[in-house]
Amino acid sequence: MIYFLPMLAVVAGFIISLFIKPSSSSRFQLLLSFSGAFLLSITVFELLPEVYESGKSNVGLFIMLGLLLQIFLEFLSKGVEHGHMHHGETGRFPLLLLISLSLHSLLEGFPLNSSDDLLHGVVIHKIPVAAILSTFLIHSKIGKTKTILFLIIFGVMTPLGSWLHESFAVLDKYAIWIYSLVIGIFLHVSTTILFEASRNHSFNASKLGVIILGILLAYFM
Repeated sequence: MIYFLPMLAVVAGFIISLFIKPSSSSRFQLLLSFSGAFLLSITVFELLPEVYESGKSNVGLFIMLGLLLQIFLEFLSKGVEHGHMHHGETGRFPLLLLISLSLHSLLEGFPLNSSDDLLHGVVIHKIPVAAILSTFLIHSKIGKTKTILFLIIFGVMTPLGSWLHESFAVLDKYAIWIYSLVIGIFLHVSTTILFEASRNHSFNASKLGVIILGILLAYFM
């Protein structure tokens, strides 16, 4: 399931993009808010205690490095990871976007072997991201073949990260620090989603409700 579910999430996101406009759908925005709350909660409840209980030094430093890494990756991706839509150059393959999302996905796959709940958090987060990405690629006019190639590469990177961790024992020496990087990435992505869920600080009961639901579901899983 570690290898199958992340790829299924990309397929689901692509299908969603064919039927709705993510940038203007209120239901889609609720899904995005829920995914952000769930991912943040799983990170705090599951992954954060694990790295600090390890007793390894510099955990906090690597968390902050992960946060800075995600800021840099979003400079390349223009914020697709947390729901931003942007217009690409017509007909031009978005290589920098692919590199950014691939590195993000590769790293997020690394700790999935340690927690089923974290796997569910990543999958739930990946669905709206894939829908936004698919919409962007379709409208960028790079062609069906390049769009499918892009989504395939994006889809396999998270399972690849899990496979690398599972297959190469030498990586266990660095697992806690990689986990810490991933925590920083997740903290930045999820909190950005939540901060942007209520633009102009306006109160929205529906979004507040799904955010609370995401937190409670993560806590009781």
